[in-house]
Amino acid sequence: MATIIRDENFIKRADGVKPDSRRRVNLPKSLVDEGITYHIYSNSMGQIILDPQVTIPAAELWLFQDAEALASVKRGLTDAARGKVSKVNLENL
Repeated sequence: MATIIRDENFIKRADGVKPDSRRRVNLPKSLVDEGITYHIYSNSMGQIILDPQVTIPAAELWLFQDAEALASVKRGLTDAARGKVSKVNLENL
């Protein structure tokens, strides 16, 4: 099984949360972003982990499967965040 816990610095977000009559547990709004789904894991001690997931368009999957292309995009985003940009005339491309 893949590593689920990627950071062990947990912060308690709520106390005394009880499931409702339909056994649903409401999450604090601050923890739930729009479009997020969760994989649910539990262990023999009854602890439950929610691992947030996002869905990407199938047409963009190739980028995440090509480590070199993904690294190039990340370098570009880092450069842009640092203001390391230049003007490009799109008509010359």
